[in-house]
Amino acid sequence: AAVFNRRQIRSLNNLIKSMESESVTRQEHYINPLFTDFYQVTMTYAYWKAGRHNERSSFEAFFRKCPFKGEFAIFAGLDEVIQFIREFKFTRYQIDYLQTQLPHAEKEFFEWLGTLDTSEMIVKGIPDGTIVFGNQPLLSIEGPIAIVQLIETPILNLINFASLICTNAARMNIRSGDVKCIEFGLRRAQGPNGAMTATKYSYVGGFDGTSNVYAGMLYGIPIAGTIAHSFIMSFESEDDVKDHRTLNGVDVLLRAREFRDELMWTNTIDSELFSFVSFGCSYPDNFLCLIDTFNTIESGCKNFLLVALVLAELGYKPKGVRLDSGDLAQLSKDCKKLFTETGAKYGFDLSQITVTASNDINEATIVQLNQAGHQIDVFGIGTNLVTCQAQPALGMVYKLVQIEGKPRIKLSEDKEKVLIPGQKKVFRVFENEVPSFDIM
Repeated sequence: AAVFNRRQIRSLNNLIKSMESESVTRQEHYINPLFTDFYQVTMTYAYWKAGRHNERSSFEAFFRKCPFKGEFAIFAGLDEVIQFIREFKFTRYQIDYLQTQLPHAEKEFFEWLGTLDTSEMIVKGIPDGTIVFGNQPLLSIEGPIAIVQLIETPILNLINFASLICTNAARMNIRSGDVKCIEFGLRRAQGPNGAMTATKYSYVGGFDGTSNVYAGMLYGIPIAGTIAHSFIMSFESEDDVKDHRTLNGVDVLLRAREFRDELMWTNTIDSELFSFVSFGCSYPDNFLCLIDTFNTIESGCKNFLLVALVLAELGYKPKGVRLDSGDLAQLSKDCKKLFTETGAKYGFDLSQITVTASNDINEATIVQLNQAGHQIDVFGIGTNLVTCQAQPALGMVYKLVQIEGKPRIKLSEDKEKVLIPGQKKVFRVFENEVPSFDIM
């Protein structure tokens, strides 16, 4: 406690004071020339001081090992790299800050920083969503060495996580087969920027939608969502339904109770039924409920079906249920069986009712569910997707491969880290319109 009070609180207070300044940008504007490691700035000054800052150089970004112990990766982030490079420009405030950190540097250096842009830079990149492999140049950036060096850190930041997320999503999507995948990771992602990146590039990786409303607006990704346990738990008595129980002149709660008596499902939880009635009257065309608040089959699924039968009588098509705990494979089969049996009893085809499953799903879980013969229609995947639980970093690197037309090589006692010198190109060979192999 003493250490925290003496050191941490003081730094937090300083941070709060800084945030009150007009100079602090919003989180989505973090990507700017100062979003870099300090040694990039010190090297830039050294290049300038030695008069080498305009020497023509080439850098390449690549990774050595495919992630998740797999045999491929999906490259992503090129679009944001291009945007960053196009908008690269130091502001007066940023230069003033750097002067406080490099007090020995000449004023001419900072004047030069103010004129720095990317107009002499050539950027070549593999398109977003492309399958790639280790040691292939994913980005090749050519230009004056000072600025090409200066942008190393933000470039790696923009493509490392994007490619990792995209690959993670693709692997899960492949394992899922015909089952749709929805990204549910907003609340568990590493901050707002991590959440937006995860949503965007999981969609590139093959996911079908997201719970992230802001990402849906920005990127045109379909959004999806149901109800939480809190909504269901907020209901206690019939009074909580208020007057919101009538649809097309039919008292939905009264009719649902009639179905319950006929089916002899009298042990379902009343408060849960009240919440489903209220939600069903709000969304008769999109009635999808979380059913594991109390007892998944004996209460949740049956209460859902009681309201679903009323909606079916009124001409609506109930959409589905979501499972968030328990034996997901077995519960999905039990739900589907109950849908079929109940619909048949009343002459309704309830085969369109879907089962969505969540609860810490990852690639291994999907494999296990497949082996168990699940009947799940949609996977809602959050934490293990957006945090890349199986491998939290890709390890992309950005290396100088040529300067003034002369190849450069980095040697190492670790053979895997020996750099292939010189600029490189990758050609993908197709046979009968199917990719067969790459040549570098």
